[in-house]
Amino acid sequence: MPGKPAVGLQGPLWRAIVVFRFASLAFALALIAGNVRYYARPLGAVPVALVMIGWTIAASWLYARPRRRGWPLLIADVAVTAAVLLSAQWVIGSAALGRGTPGLAVAWLAAPVLAWAVAGGRRLGVVAALLVGLADIAVRPRLNQASVTGTTLMLLAAVGVGHVTRLAAIAEARLQRAVELESANRERERLARDIHDSVLQVLALVRRRGASLDGEAGELARLAGEQEAALRRLIATATPPPSPSGIVDLGALVTAYASDVVSVAAPATAVPLPAEISTQVAAAVGAAVDNAARHAGPAARVFVLVEDEPGAVTVTVRDDGAGIPAGRLEAAEREGRLGVAQAIRGRIADLGGTVRIHSAPGQGTEIEMTVPKVSA
Repeated sequence: MPGKPAVGLQGPLWRAIVVFRFASLAFALALIAGNVRYYARPLGAVPVALVMIGWTIAASWLYARPRRRGWPLLIADVAVTAAVLLSAQWVIGSAALGRGTPGLAVAWLAAPVLAWAVAGGRRLGVVAALLVGLADIAVRPRLNQASVTGTTLMLLAAVGVGHVTRLAAIAEARLQRAVELESANRERERLARDIHDSVLQVLALVRRRGASLDGEAGELARLAGEQEAALRRLIATATPPPSPSGIVDLGALVTAYASDVVSVAAPATAVPLPAEISTQVAAAVGAAVDNAARHAGPAARVFVLVEDEPGAVTVTVRDDGAGIPAGRLEAAEREGRLGVAQAIRGRIADLGGTVRIHSAPGQGTEIEMTVPKVSA
């Protein structure tokens, strides 16, 4: 939108407009010099030419700073161009214009149209083309096919340049996302090296030394082993980069949770979803898997099933552990323990999905998460 700094890939478009301003100015001045003898008031062309030169220099300097590309500058650009166009009726005269003498602005009048298209896209570009085009038509002694040709060309330029600007903005956003993912993966790799050299070795030592002990020492060893496995999964799991269309395979994200106690069944083909949806669903699955590891019991196993349906994707996390007593989830939420409420239900609800929890004491727990498919 106007006033908002342009993304990096729009920079060449603004520089191209500056080149266009000076090239079209030179062309307009050449036509004025070649046709001034036909004007009704030849001396009147001098101040108009000076205004065109001055505004070309000023606009090029003002548009160079993104923070200045707001409504005041855009409106001033159209106003100056319209004033130059309307002055042609007094400087050139209706008779000369009727004989086909070119106007004063010629191609120079398209510069604000291009600026509006780059600043606000196709819609703003079309608005500027109509405003400038009406001023151009107003000085014509008669309305015919030739008098609307310039306006038509400006409309086409506005649509084309606005579309290119939109594509540049999309490309910039995707590039930024790719840079962020690359940075996150590098940070994950650095942390993985540090954790592997310190925390994981300590947890592994505790697990090995305490495996043969009874009582609380053995329980601590078991918990250390679970945390070691969870930490290894965490540092080994990197978010797959999205495809050029911003799609990530949910199956690949969920499969990363597989371990000696967690079995994952996913389709052989990819389960494509927009990157934000895939990462949020995978995070909810991770919360459900961790919750089962904590509460299902030491001998419980966890099973994850990914189902790719025509209009939705369903991920089911089931364990064969102790189950959840009736009312336990509600009580935990009242006590401020919001693991299921926020980490699972909250994430899926934000995606427009649903969560169903089936559990009974001694019969394990099943959490079924369903999210609708959304086009990227």
